[in-house]
Amino acid sequence: MARQHARTLWYDRPKYVFMEFCVEDSTDVHVLIEDHRVVFSCRNGDGVELYNEIEFYAKVNSKDSQDKRSGRSITCFVRKWKEKVAWPRLTKEDIKPVWLSVDFDNWRDWEGDEEVELAHVEHYAEDDSDS
Repeated sequence: MARQHARTLWYDRPKYVFMEFCVEDSTDVHVLIEDHRVVFSCRNGDGVELYNEIEFYAKVNSKDSQDKRSGRSITCFVRKWKEKVAWPRLTKEDIKPVWLSVDFDNWRDWEGDEEVELAHVEHYAEDDSDS
């Protein structure tokens, strides 16, 4: 059985880029965040292997990035190397994969929005009840 891509949503903030790999009942989850890319793999509830590799639009601080797993998805918050620089896209190349979409529910113009962003990161970091 061939690997498939996990549907992925992303949005941009002043200090972080957020990605959500939408996989219900994931098992065998692996997230590798490097300075120029993220590699994600897991199996879904049906046992299908999912794999995504994304070369980032810009350099990130992999040591100050995290991922958080829930029953419905795996969320990564990746610290930007250059803060307060908007990313027009998540990927290095100007090609939009069919499995990658902007998370319009969380996307907004983030001028002066750092307090909201920090609260969002802290919410993920503190919410370990479903791990």
